[in-house]
Amino acid sequence: MDGITETVHVKNTGRCRELLVPGAKVVLSVSDNPARKTKCDLIAVYKGELLINMDSQAPNAAAGELLRRLYPDCRVIPEQKCGSSRFDFAVDGPEGRRWVEVKGCTLERDGHCFFPDAPTERGVKHLRELKELSLSGVDATLLFLVQMKGMRCLSPNDKTDPDFGRALREAEAAGVHILCYDCVVTEDSMVADAPMKIEL
Repeated sequence: MDGITETVHVKNTGRCRELLVPGAKVVLSVSDNPARKTKCDLIAVYKGELLINMDSQAPNAAAGELLRRLYPDCRVIPEQKCGSSRFDFAVDGPEGRRWVEVKGCTLERDGHCFFPDAPTERGVKHLRELKELSLSGVDATLLFLVQMKGMRCLSPNDKTDPDFGRALREAEAAGVHILCYDCVVTEDSMVADAPMKIEL
């Protein structure tokens, strides 16, 4: 930045190795907190002309707005406990409670998106918990948010995490709703937009 090398915080726990390559153009958010070790957060990256949001907190914010649009007559409550688990959202409506877990996706190859980009024991655990809820008659949903626009479909990344792919298919077979939406991404915003095809 201005000829000086800066260390920045990357707001993503995935590998992102296909995104953070030498020479990549990135989008930073500058903090005014003097106590921070780094003054900037890396929140998005350009992959050619494609802008991809990388902020791992952004999907939940966008999902909350999306759920309020999808279920206008319901109460959308973030970060709710269910037994010994915690899910991203509970959606309370006339027909009862729906549990929703959100996963943000940043990995794409030629218009095809894959999740996860690194093995995720936590993701597998969430899927097994959603499966058990569904088998007990409770409405359970896994919502993928693709943190970019213009993609064709999303699939589990079986090569990187076969356990997640297996758990996703088992959850779907048990009645868990698997949804996927893309996002309109700008350098300072991300909004969930259109449904996307899922290929299991």
